[in-house]
Amino acid sequence: MNLLGVLPGGCGDSGSRCGPSSATVSRVVDGDTVELDTGQKVRYLLVDTPESTNGADDCYGHEAADYNSMLVLDRKVKLSYDQECTDRYGRLLAYVEVDGIVVNLRLVKQGYACVLFISPNGQDKKDEYEEAQFEAKSMGRGMWGACEEVTCD
Repeated sequence: MNLLGVLPGGCGDSGSRCGPSSATVSRVVDGDTVELDTGQKVRYLLVDTPESTNGADDCYGHEAADYNSMLVLDRKVKLSYDQECTDRYGRLLAYVEVDGIVVNLRLVKQGYACVLFISPNGQDKKDEYEEAQFEAKSMGRGMWGACEEVTCD
């Protein structure tokens, strides 16, 4: 018997088939990845921020990591998942929400992240995120106004 099918909510709720529905962020790895108090790492769906780890120092990478930290570090977040639960590195793939703010989308809207669509995840939200990126770019928000070259574009 598949126990996932009998857990409360099963598939299609706030994400229990993939991982926790909520947790506290214990560490911010970079602008688009966090570690939960459970020890699990979460890679944000539909976004890519400039790199700031492993010796990389892309323009706006540290700013993206700092902004992400300001939003989620030591805070309880809600997690929701799409079709694929993990990436090739074993990180959970999720939309992260804190105080009613979807952090993934906020990063794009404020110019800290580019849209990164990897099918099948994000198909239903792709247009909304691309519109947010277009607006951020047009308004020169964040990296769009600060960087000569945007590495995630």
